[in-house]
This record gives sequence, C-alpha cells and structure tokens, in this order.
Amino acid sequence: MIDVIWVDDRAKKDIRRPTQELLPPEIAEKLPSLYSGEKLGLNAVAQVKFFTPDGAWTWYASEYDGEDICFGLVVGFEIELGYFSMAELKEVRGALGLPIERDRFFTPQTLGELQAKHLHERGAG
Repeated sequence: MIDVIWVDDRAKKDIRRPTQELLPPEIAEKLPSLYSGEKLGLNAVAQVKFFTPDGAWTWYASEYDGEDICFGLVVGFEIELGYFSMAELKEVRGALGLPIERDRFFTPQTLGELQAKHLHERGAG
C-alpha cells in the first residue's frame, strides 16, 4: 500500500503576513503630529480606519508620531479614545487568523461623529 499525500498550493499562503500597507506615506502625511490636537478632543478628524475583517475591533487614527504611535478612537469591548501602536496592529490577528486591514473607502470624520455612530449601533446613543 502506498500513502499518498495531497499538497494544495493554496494552503501554503501565509495569512499571517499583512496583505496591504496599513499606513502608506500619502495617508501618514495627512495625520497631524501626536498631541497636536489635544484641545480639539472629539472634534479632531480621523484620517484613517483600521479594522479586523474577522472580528469586531476598529481603530480610527487622528494623530501620528511619524514612527509607530497613533491616537484616535478605539472601538472594541468599549468605545474610547486612546493610543495604539502600528507595529502591534501589524502583528494582531483576528479569530480566523486574518490580519488587520485599512478601510480604503473610509471618508474622514470627526472622532465625535464616529463615537456617536458606534454608540448608536450598540443601542447606547
């Protein structure tokens, strides 16, 4: 008897590898420097949206330090303003092992508008 092992080339794809550049230079340039919008609060504008395609987390960036750290609205277990690391987003995987993606069709909105939208979706606003 001969054992046959079937190899499917599609299975060789490493889904841990990001499929798109999360923060390309043309978008990074639109983000104000970190702490520059402190007085704006929820009136600061999110320029980019990141999300888990196989989960319920979303990150909106309104400021960027030019290297790694962003500030903006984080929607996960809670809806809150906070800091997040681009390096960490590149490593995070959702329930199915899919990488974080950037919403290519996102239209900039204020953090307040986004917060209200997500609160409304949860029946809290």
